[in-house]
Amino acid sequence: MASSRGLFLPQASDATVAWLFPGQGAQEVGMGRDVWDASPAARQVFETADRVLGYSLSQICFEGPDDRLRQTEYTQPAIFTTSLACLAAAVEAGAIAARPAFTAGHSLGEYSALVASGALSLEDGLTLLDTRARLMAEAGRSHPGTLAAVLGMDEDAVRGICADADVDVCNYNLPNQTVVGGTRPNVERAIELAKERGAQRALELNVSGAFHSRLMRPAADGLASAVAAANLQTPQIPVVANATAEAMTDVAAIRNELRAQVATAVRWHESVTLMSAAGVNTFIEFGPGRVLTGMVKRLASTATLINISGLQPV
Repeated sequence: MASSRGLFLPQASDATVAWLFPGQGAQEVGMGRDVWDASPAARQVFETADRVLGYSLSQICFEGPDDRLRQTEYTQPAIFTTSLACLAAAVEAGAIAARPAFTAGHSLGEYSALVASGALSLEDGLTLLDTRARLMAEAGRSHPGTLAAVLGMDEDAVRGICADADVDVCNYNLPNQTVVGGTRPNVERAIELAKERGAQRALELNVSGAFHSRLMRPAADGLASAVAAANLQTPQIPVVANATAEAMTDVAAIRNELRAQVATAVRWHESVTLMSAAGVNTFIEFGPGRVLTGMVKRLASTATLINISGLQPV
């Protein structure tokens, strides 16, 4: 690993493929262990994370305990590292032989996407994401809040509920699946209103903070100086931004995105629509879980979906 910037990009390219990277909630104890055991490239990703972070992140990924892995400070770098280790192993094995048309990630997955695109080195991505994770954990403790999923209700109706309950839209996951967030009493009120107004389901999520809501503004403010100082370079592959659902192709756009992203809604289904409209018909998700390809399946029913969460793609 002479230089980790652009490490994950083959020379050939395929305009019909996008690489996706999951966010918080995809973690599971044991993730990444098989690629560590079998792939020198993946092992080097984990070893770099252990060195940069100053603790054994690999041990937390492989052995837990689960309650520690679920803490935001560890969850975010753990999913980031596992996702990129899966990508490194796939490239090393020849399972991934071409660079994609786009990379994209959900929430913290955007940092994985930036490293995969060559905009950040692995080391710089780890350092910046570690700062983000700590600031978000601190904001969650100092400004307690939660999230709720609202299913089977259009976005205009959800925005009306947000206005009435004084909460924010945090994830536009699908046209009929939206996540809202704020203080717990307000989120509970939003759940009640959603049920009263015809939502198919509305339920609180098991999270440690109101991520991507106004309650994360202290984290966004704290992250601004780290983003300004980060050693970003022009991405070799466009990265689709969470906050705008637009392709980022320059450093200025990436800095603006990373400053805004923590306290701004993730526009996921619009991001998928953008990539599909540009000709992408194969989506490959790297890392634990299948949340993103599950959503893509509902947005682009004819797309080819591949999950690489270990040695064997599924």
